Amino acid sequence: MAEVMSMEDIRAEAARLNIDLSGVDWNSIRLPPGEDCGIKSDDDDLYEEDALEFDAGFGNIIVVDNLPVVPKEKFDKLEGVVRKIYSQIGVIKENGLWMPVEEDTGKTRGYCFIEYNTPQEAELAKEKTNGYKLDRSHVFVVNMFDEIDRFMRVPDEWAPPEIRPYIPGENLQRWLTDEKGRDQFVIRAGSDTEVLWNDARQVKADPVYKRPFWTESFVQWSPLGTYLATVHRQGAAVWGGASTFNRLMRYAHPQVKLFDFSPGEKYLVTYSSHEPSNPRDTHRVVLNIFDVRTGKVMRDFKGTADEFAIGGTGGFTGFSWPVFKWGGGKEDKYFARMGKNMISVYETETFGLIDKKSIKVENVMDFSWSPTDPIFALFVPELGGGNQPARVSLFQIPGKEELRQKNLFSVSDCKMYWQSNGEYLVVKVDRYTKTKKSTYTGFELFRIKERDIPIEVFELDNKNDKVISFAWEPKGHRFAVIHGDNPRPDVSFYSVKGGKVLKLTTLKQKQANALFWSPSGRFIILAGLKGFNGQLEFYNVDELETMATAEHFMATDIEWDPTGRYVATSVTSVHEMENGFNIWSFNGKLLYRILKDHFFQFLWRPRPPSFLSPEKEEEIFKNLKKYSKIYDIQDQDISVLLSEQDREKRKQLKDDWERWVSEWKRYHEQEKMERQMLRDGEASDVEEEYEAKEIEVEELLDVTEEVIQDA
Repeated sequence: MAEVMSMEDIRAEAARLNIDLSGVDWNSIRLPPGEDCGIKSDDDDLYEEDALEFDAGFGNIIVVDNLPVVPKEKFDKLEGVVRKIYSQIGVIKENGLWMPVEEDTGKTRGYCFIEYNTPQEAELAKEKTNGYKLDRSHVFVVNMFDEIDRFMRVPDEWAPPEIRPYIPGENLQRWLTDEKGRDQFVIRAGSDTEVLWNDARQVKADPVYKRPFWTESFVQWSPLGTYLATVHRQGAAVWGGASTFNRLMRYAHPQVKLFDFSPGEKYLVTYSSHEPSNPRDTHRVVLNIFDVRTGKVMRDFKGTADEFAIGGTGGFTGFSWPVFKWGGGKEDKYFARMGKNMISVYETETFGLIDKKSIKVENVMDFSWSPTDPIFALFVPELGGGNQPARVSLFQIPGKEELRQKNLFSVSDCKMYWQSNGEYLVVKVDRYTKTKKSTYTGFELFRIKERDIPIEVFELDNKNDKVISFAWEPKGHRFAVIHGDNPRPDVSFYSVKGGKVLKLTTLKQKQANALFWSPSGRFIILAGLKGFNGQLEFYNVDELETMATAEHFMATDIEWDPTGRYVATSVTSVHEMENGFNIWSFNGKLLYRILKDHFFQFLWRPRPPSFLSPEKEEEIFKNLKKYSKIYDIQDQDISVLLSEQDREKRKQLKDDWERWVSEWKRYHEQEKMERQMLRDGEASDVEEEYEAKEIEVEELLDVTEEVIQDA
């Protein structure tokens, strides 16, 4: 094995050879093919043969079985029929259709091999034609060539599987038992991905785990914080733990670009898009739904990009992620996607359509699930120049009953906002004026939990105000609206408790274009992002008062921690300067700041719901003073420790200063003789001991002779 040098050894060797490492472009360094210098990569197992069997080189070949057995005279006709069927799906390579024949009789053997340009075309051909009925006696059986190769390796005799001893794994929720009650977050900067504790009491970030090149594009926490998912060329992977972050499962999906978890973390949806071999064709889309624990593909969806485009009055309005929206809360029972003139709802028991058919809805434009119940709302725009009104409908699954419908007239646009407990749905409706030259905004409030789902209509004080942002208070009955004209719109707060919508207050002329509620409610940040250069106002909605105003210049992202105690603001690599993040307290105090070059991502690790009942939480809240005494003592100890650390820092700075002064005094003394020589033998360095004298010196600069002629 080659000798391995530490980074310290490399720096020492570079210093010996007078090499400046800061000028070395590390990205330009490439090892010879097959050379690893004796150092095994952490990701070598991702390239092992058993990881991806479809990389054997035959992924673009299919085997079509159960063809008619015909004599030599009918060979060309059968080949023409087969070629016609399969050339409609993709481009068959030259000499890419081979139909074996018996040597003695010349008859076909009842199967053929077809080679496409790409594996994606071959997969599509298998999906589209497996079970294709050529006639009553011939139903095609289609397999990938790689699958045939795998079938041939099956042993003739069955052998019982090896029973491996049970090895208990790490408790994936152990990070929740942190004695300090801290939260974790993940950051991506440059090639590094790092998980850290937010140790706000020590005003610092405490490192947990760091890994270079951990992902190829982005990372994502699962909704309950159990897993951290990463992206690779071969597919996705999930990692877990409190400090070690071992890989728990891989999900084979070549060229995966996006992924998304179900709310209860049971399933992972992955997405990829592939270039067609024929430039006139659209991209090929592949979607897989994996079981997170086992890695098994529960259902796959393949087709053209047009098949996965969302619907609308004009046919298609483009691709939208996530393709599948999950319903029914964290039980992960249902998922749905919108297509042209339909909503397709699937259940996870069989991963098939409910009742084996989609819900037909002409020109459906948008739909949205309740966060807690198997109910979704959909929006259909106006048709026929207003002869058919727009409408919002509520459907319940699995019965597909329409619970409520509201017709809307003169509609320009419509947006739906669910409250986090699923108790209310607000529909923001932009309507045309009579002249059709401008629009105004109104709101429709659906009270989902009440009998017959009553609907209440309300408007802003000035209905002509443009609505910039709308946000529900989590687990609460209040919402906030930013409305008006830039650069200083107004912010209004409303309550829906008590049977009607009540305005609480309006804050005039705020530099805000985004709203960020604390996960526990009560507090909100009025943020001015992008053009407002990171203006922040921390507001207490209970007291209707501003707690603090601040600025994080050029901030691009804001995210509360899951407890609502702290909030992070960050500047990502969208901007070239000031990349990094700030951690603030809920009331707007800046706790600490970390700068990172090429900063890409900041994500708090989510927490699962509390096991405490609302009554128990209320009891703890009432007795908070009793519990807080323990933490007050801890805070005091930490404060003393921080003060001691500050004193140590000041003492260290003072010692450094005195050491610097002493060093310069030594240099000054060593150079005394040289200064004396420069002063013609004068020994003293004190300026007052010298007498200033003015000395006049005349110097002839130039002599010019000029002959002057007589007049």
